[in-house]
Amino acid sequence: MSLKLTRRQLGAALGVAPALARAAKSADRPNLLLILSDDHTAEFTGCYGNPVIKTPNLDRFAAEGMRLSGMFTAAPQCVPSRVAFMTGRSPIAVRMGRFSAPLPADVPTLPELLRQAGYFTGVCRRTHHLDGAASGPVSGPIYRKYGLQTMARRVDYLDVDSPPSQTVAKVEEFFSKKPAGKPFFLWVNFNDPHHPWDSNAIPQPHQRARIPIPKYLPDLPGIREDLGRYYDEVARMDGEFQSVLEVLERRGSANNTLVIFMGDNGAAIPHGKGSLYDPGLNVPCLVRWPARIRPGAVSQALVSGEDVTPTFLEAAGLPVPQQLSGRSFLSVLRGEAAGTRNVVFAARLTHGSRPFKEATTTHTFDLSRMVRSRRYKLIYNCTPHMRYSPVDSYTERGWLEMTDEHLWGRLDPVFDQAYYGRRTVLELYDLEKDPAELRNLAGTPELRSIERELLVAMQEKMILDWDYLPLPLAE
Repeated sequence: MSLKLTRRQLGAALGVAPALARAAKSADRPNLLLILSDDHTAEFTGCYGNPVIKTPNLDRFAAEGMRLSGMFTAAPQCVPSRVAFMTGRSPIAVRMGRFSAPLPADVPTLPELLRQAGYFTGVCRRTHHLDGAASGPVSGPIYRKYGLQTMARRVDYLDVDSPPSQTVAKVEEFFSKKPAGKPFFLWVNFNDPHHPWDSNAIPQPHQRARIPIPKYLPDLPGIREDLGRYYDEVARMDGEFQSVLEVLERRGSANNTLVIFMGDNGAAIPHGKGSLYDPGLNVPCLVRWPARIRPGAVSQALVSGEDVTPTFLEAAGLPVPQQLSGRSFLSVLRGEAAGTRNVVFAARLTHGSRPFKEATTTHTFDLSRMVRSRRYKLIYNCTPHMRYSPVDSYTERGWLEMTDEHLWGRLDPVFDQAYYGRRTVLELYDLEKDPAELRNLAGTPELRSIERELLVAMQEKMILDWDYLPLPLAE
């Protein structure tokens, strides 16, 4: 049984083949470069206002292009988030609701659409997470039987999970294989600052005492230590980022390359990765395109991870397939529009590959949906009985100290309720008055109309995405 689509079939299925063929004749198409840090919340970057974190290269890059403050990933976890980047659709719509699932062969990706238009495409460094988990004795034979791992035939160049020491070598290898005269698309994936955090990531670590503690976390020694090691890995990633830009410069491609730097989802700390609060979804998004994006520009526009593919396609002069739910934000980058969205959506899906019998807390299993406007956020929890625990860092000193303080009755009541209280089906936050998202206003009479408006928007998204969860409104 073969699940492979030919390029002609792919283009015909999307109805874009003629336009792609016309675009392929253009001689001034830009190169496209997507660089992803791993588990990186926007607030942990100097150019987003952090006063102590060491990100000089990212800060300089932001000054050369545009900083978007309103980028929210489609999920707070790497697999579903990355599939949205590469397809322009939600992970639910493309059937990637399970962490270990492979991207279905009949779902086209950005590299495939670009290849039809003559682009040389590649993916390198940390695993792209789109081929699923095929190493087990049961799943492996099934993957091989049905040819479920498809990334190798979706791109011209594929490097899977090389170590950080190979970043420059792999980027150079990509360029050495690129035919002369062809525009390129390259997706570079970093490991940092993914958990576990090293204790010696940089020669001069951040001073723990100087680290500003986010309002959604208590100021405890363990929290400072966890954040300190996380900061150090962000700083190490900042150097790796610069090394990619230097290759681009040496290859003479910097001036005609649209570069987008982003995090794949938020930091693996309480209230972050694995949750639908802003620290889990709001990632840095820095964009440089010489002579086309005004240096030093800043945008407050709401942007979704689903919007990456449409933006790259429009920048390349290619049509955006109607099946995509993402919206191009190229007009925002050009300074022609303040934004294209009133709300953004996100989904919390299963995490990791553990069987359900081991799913006892939210760091392994949780099912939630989110809709966010500029001021308000609504979260719909379909598994509120699951006990909260942060993804990845649940064994770190910070969470363990928080839990001890809770058990001894010494934790601030606000944090006690937020992290150890009874979870509810609906959560509603006024982000203007409560940016830390600690005071649930769902059900309050004053915000009844706002809650209703957001529920209707979520209902529409879930229906259009063929979401498998029960709808929030029985209407």
